[in-house]
Amino acid sequence: MASLPSESGQARHAEVLGQVVALHQLAREAGWAYRFDRAITLLRDARRLLDSIGPDSPQAVVLRIRVLVSFGYAQAESGSHTDGFGRLDEAAAHLAEVPVSPRRAELEGLVLCYRGLLLHRAGRTLDGIELFDTAIERLTETDEVGDPDLLAALYLNRGYAYIELAQVVRAGEDFEQCIDLCFEHGIDLLADKARHNLGYVQYMMGDLPGALRHYAEVERSYQVSTPGLLPALRLDQARALLAAGLAVDAARHLDDVIPRLRAQRAGQDLAEAEVTSAAAALLDGRVAEARRLARSAMRRFTRRGNTRWAAVAALAALRTETALALSARRIPSRLPERAVKLAETLRALLLEDETGLALMLAVRMELRRGDPAAAELLLDQLPRQRATTPLDHRMLLRLCRAELAVARGDRRRALTEARGGFVELGRARDRMGGLELVCGTAIHGQQLGDLAVRLVLDGPRRDARRLFGWLERTRAQVYRYEPLPAIDDPVLSEQVSSLRSLRRAAQQARLAGRSPRQEEKQIAALEREILRQGWYASPWGRPRPVASLHGVSAALGSRALVTFAVSGDELVALVVSEGRVRLAHLSSATETFEWVKRLHADLDTIAPDDLPPPVSAVVGASARRSADTVDARLVEPLRSLVGDRELVIVPTGPLYAVPWGSLPSLRGRAVVVAPSATAWLTAVSAPDEPGHVVLARGPRLRDTIAEDAALTKLYPSATRLSPASVGDVLSALDGASMAHLAAHGEHEPTNAMFSRLELADGPLFAHELARLSHPPRHVVLAACELAMAHIRPGDEALGFAGGLLASGVRTVVAANSRVGDGAAAATMVEYHRRVAAGERPAVALAAAVAEDPLHRPFICLGAG
Repeated sequence: MASLPSESGQARHAEVLGQVVALHQLAREAGWAYRFDRAITLLRDARRLLDSIGPDSPQAVVLRIRVLVSFGYAQAESGSHTDGFGRLDEAAAHLAEVPVSPRRAELEGLVLCYRGLLLHRAGRTLDGIELFDTAIERLTETDEVGDPDLLAALYLNRGYAYIELAQVVRAGEDFEQCIDLCFEHGIDLLADKARHNLGYVQYMMGDLPGALRHYAEVERSYQVSTPGLLPALRLDQARALLAAGLAVDAARHLDDVIPRLRAQRAGQDLAEAEVTSAAAALLDGRVAEARRLARSAMRRFTRRGNTRWAAVAALAALRTETALALSARRIPSRLPERAVKLAETLRALLLEDETGLALMLAVRMELRRGDPAAAELLLDQLPRQRATTPLDHRMLLRLCRAELAVARGDRRRALTEARGGFVELGRARDRMGGLELVCGTAIHGQQLGDLAVRLVLDGPRRDARRLFGWLERTRAQVYRYEPLPAIDDPVLSEQVSSLRSLRRAAQQARLAGRSPRQEEKQIAALEREILRQGWYASPWGRPRPVASLHGVSAALGSRALVTFAVSGDELVALVVSEGRVRLAHLSSATETFEWVKRLHADLDTIAPDDLPPPVSAVVGASARRSADTVDARLVEPLRSLVGDRELVIVPTGPLYAVPWGSLPSLRGRAVVVAPSATAWLTAVSAPDEPGHVVLARGPRLRDTIAEDAALTKLYPSATRLSPASVGDVLSALDGASMAHLAAHGEHEPTNAMFSRLELADGPLFAHELARLSHPPRHVVLAACELAMAHIRPGDEALGFAGGLLASGVRTVVAANSRVGDGAAAATMVEYHRRVAAGERPAVALAAAVAEDPLHRPFICLGAG
């Protein structure tokens, strides 16, 4: 018979167990923070302490099981699933040492929970759910909840497993069960995780604004309690942004996430982040980078033994190879075969959406190889799409069917598929939040829209009326929405205020001759933070119908509308005038766009007031030559169709940078630029409402040339703000009939809604203007380049001026290249003299620009 331990031995035993409890708790916290190396070190120390006290007591057995379970999870997450399962096997072997009791049932449930979690993380999701079910039954056999933390974790993990199977209703029910338990027992961390995953459920259902709102709320909790979980959350934010077509924004999130996950040695999440980053790179046209990331993820999943996710990564790699093959118009014979074999693997792994995607890639390749029969057979094998099928998959199916119809010679069927695709895309867009989300979705319909336009242009009868309809369906949809009232967000307001202060500090540093590197790093980080908080995630507005040709023709009156479009490398113009629609073939789009860029560069160079005369003469000659060439390519061919009418111009792509009043054929002619015919009709149909005039002046304008005195005489009762602050300007703009903002500004091409006006207390950002409850009817931006825009798919032009138009401003006058202070002031004085005398903005601007067209690159946007 073993002797009883001495009193000192009992004290030593109790002391060691206390140390093990403390080490285990620290290890769990390290695991929650994704610091798995730290967790493993602590758990090894705990095991050594347990081994040092001889045979296990009942308390030591319980602790050993808990330590081994945590050890297995940490090893599986940071390295090998095999090692993780080994630790769980050890833990299970010790269960027999625990007497049959509620405590033993809890421990059995604990081992089952983590074995199920490891199976799920290894890609064996159904096996994992089976163990979760058993564990939940074990823990709920009695009315009392013995370990609410464990039961809440089981609901959380089973819900996440259901997400993998796209069973979103069951997933949502489990997350709600978890939250209820957490609320009852005060378990904050698991409640946050469940809310995080409810956001993922909304993402899967296509409610991206709802998902982003969930993520923003949970992010605030994680920042306080468990910052180690932020990388996983931001990975999900990136997925939502990518689903909305915001590849650049998603990539920015991932650029921050991947290094953090690598530092955490979070193998599974790191590989998932690489797959998402590959998708973002592919959507952004960076195919080689996408392939590298996908292959890296595939290797990581393979090393981890996760065959399910390895197949998903293989599909990401296949997408890049398919994109390269389709663009090169050379399809290797084995590539479609590989796609079909991968589809079989994905089907066996119960990955239905991924199976469909692999088959659709094969369909497109077979069609490009000239085998529509093979393509049709593959289409017949596609799994039925579900409510959770991603939007880009649904649009790709429409594209496959349309391309098959084209291959069969059925143009009508192809256009029907395209039309159905855009109806579907419109429904998804109507659920989106702010400008960024609304316009981002256009990328998912880009190829379908290009196909429809090409079919109309290449058809036996080039139907100009039909082309008008397709162009209005496919471009500038963000301007179709009637903005909703502002939603106050104090967190966002505080962040924007901090960003404004940082921008001001950076500006002061430059003026002092110091490099503002530190401020610029903080600015970039805070801009990302503002995006993460989801200022674009609140509802943006109610959709208006696409304009009909009849409605546009009636509103034009004696004017003509010119819509430019590109198919392949062919630049065409659609002219609407006197109730007729005619199509004009112009020239090479690539060559024309190059001349537009040259003109823009020339005007930027010639802009400064103090340019030396010899330089001015040389650059001026170049600018005139560029303007003549652009005119010959864009306007001269339309002379017989438009005559001397006033024009409404709907550009495409780089044509948004054309200073139309600087072209010889258009000097002195009233020209209005609009994102689409629908946007123009909405603006021109809005009622004229009385309001006040605002004259606001920013800092660092030269008093000798500023137009303040002249404008004060023209508008004696105007609200004058000098020097103007951001708050005062925003307050004054609300309900104004006309606002003249004389301030230096800057277009931000990487994030157009952060384009800004520099005011006395810092920058006024474009996105701040997008929530005015009563936006001014007419805004004049007497600043540099604020008519410039970042052009997104679907000819969505976003920038400072674009933000104003989308928020309900009817007319915006701004420059789309640099302009000297003297030239700007002279233009504005003449412009306002004419407007005050009763001339319409477009007419007044045409006359003001005509006096010195190469130095006055102002355009009139909106209604005119």
